[in-house]
Amino acid sequence: MADAASLASAETSPLRRQPSQNRSRERVERMLAVATELIAAQGSDAMRMGEVAEKAGVSIGSLYQYFPDKAAIIRTLAERFNMQEQACIKAELDKVEDAAGLRAALICLIDTYYALFLAEPVMRDIWSGTQADKTLRDMDLAQTRILGAMLADALARLTPGADRAGLDIAAFLAMHLAGSTVRLAIGMQRAEGDTLVEALKHMMLRELLP
Repeated sequence: MADAASLASAETSPLRRQPSQNRSRERVERMLAVATELIAAQGSDAMRMGEVAEKAGVSIGSLYQYFPDKAAIIRTLAERFNMQEQACIKAELDKVEDAAGLRAALICLIDTYYALFLAEPVMRDIWSGTQADKTLRDMDLAQTRILGAMLADALARLTPGADRAGLDIAAFLAMHLAGSTVRLAIGMQRAEGDTLVEALKHMMLRELLP
């Protein structure tokens, strides 16, 4: 039986229908892989559904069975990046047992997030369009809430007597600032972006370390 998280994911998935057989899942993965390559090469604005179908070796009807439009492909990729980000951040924050561990985890996470955006053109392309797509904005807000809760849990372990509501707000703002700053940094010259990310680290550590 599927767990609650799996059911919730299926209910909110941008996919028009969920692939139930291995062959269907492989076909969907092939479509997404082709879309990723096309976005990386030419940007999502230039990507066409017919091109995705042709390069994936499927009919356009088969593509539309799962993705009603280009936006659904982009949202599916965004959802996957979000899940990867959640797993990475949870793994780091779950190890935090003291202030030194929190410092190391925050630095590692910011560096990793920045490196991913620098290395992955698809992530940059997707999030550059966030403000123009309400669904992506809603996904981004929900992601920030999830990551903020993870950080608040780590802070609560270090400061058990602290006001949890205050920790939740501080952690949410910290995660929002981190995401916004990294996305700002990748649009700058590399040296200026690096400086901005270093400043982000100092601000977060100063505000969050007990």
